[in-house]
Amino acid sequence: MKILVTGGAGFIGSNVVDAYVEAGYDVVVMDNLSGGKWENVNPKARFYLMDIRSREVLKVFQKEMFDIINLHAAQMSVPASVDDPGYDADVNVLGLINLLEAARRTEVRKVIFISS
Repeated sequence: MKILVTGGAGFIGSNVVDAYVEAGYDVVVMDNLSGGKWENVNPKARFYLMDIRSREVLKVFQKEMFDIINLHAAQMSVPASVDDPGYDADVNVLGLINLLEAARRTEVRKVIFISS
């Protein structure tokens, strides 16, 4: 089973990736490293340096054909969201829509949405 973890270079996302890898899943990480770190990326996972808003997201989905996507990528800074709510919505709303549309077009079976 192939799983995409967006934000998989961040603290929580990287721990999720590690657990999936340990359980034997084929894991792919997509992260733009705005909040994540290279050293958090599990070496057994394939990595795409990519923003979730990118048009290239669909190409990754078409190439990889995921069974599950686990969504952790987000603009999560409260001060940043207050200072620039348009950017916050661009990343968190339009980025999510971009991922969900790619999932729909490639018939992803399950979406796990993480939010606080």
